[in-house]
Amino acid sequence: MTIRLLVVEDHPVFASGLVALLSAEPDLDVVDAVSDAPAALEALAASPVDVVLMDLNLPRTSGVAATASVVGLPDAPRVLVVTMVDDDDTVVAALGAGARGYVLKGAGGAEIVAAVRTVAGGGAVFGAGVATQVLAMASSPAGQRDRNGLTDREWEVLELIARGDSNVAIARSLGLTVKTVQNYVSRILDKLAVSDRTQAALRAREHLLP
Repeated sequence: MTIRLLVVEDHPVFASGLVALLSAEPDLDVVDAVSDAPAALEALAASPVDVVLMDLNLPRTSGVAATASVVGLPDAPRVLVVTMVDDDDTVVAALGAGARGYVLKGAGGAEIVAAVRTVAGGGAVFGAGVATQVLAMASSPAGQRDRNGLTDREWEVLELIARGDSNVAIARSLGLTVKTVQNYVSRILDKLAVSDRTQAALRAREHLLP
């Protein structure tokens, strides 16, 4: 049985390498490769697939939001995150949005191919650190893990946003990369249903933070 794939990746060199890797396998068929979420939804409307390989750092719409859109489709394909992010919270957010697992971009070709086949077969693929968080989310009472939908780390970032810190300052304070902080800020804006960090700071000061 042939597994039909869609690659969603905005880095052209990595996208080309991933397509070449997957296309070399006799049971894998890369139907298309696109660079953002709107193009992914268009591609899926034109040609359904079994698995979407989803980057998390996409332009226009985050990979987490794109994952939620994909898994919300009728007869939705399974989503496998292919990422280089350096924090488990971002991956857990993608799993919460419906992804079936993730592999790091630095993984070997055999590992990526095996992950695709596992997800296509209905399995899940994620590392030990993420597994611990997923189990904690499943076992904790909703009130303890859902403070306006924000994780503990997102609340830490929101507090620093409310204090007026820049992304660079937040990254320095929390020991994260600036790109990781940008991912957190994007998710916070989505969850609070606001359009920018100024509105997020106002919401935090007026309603969310003591």
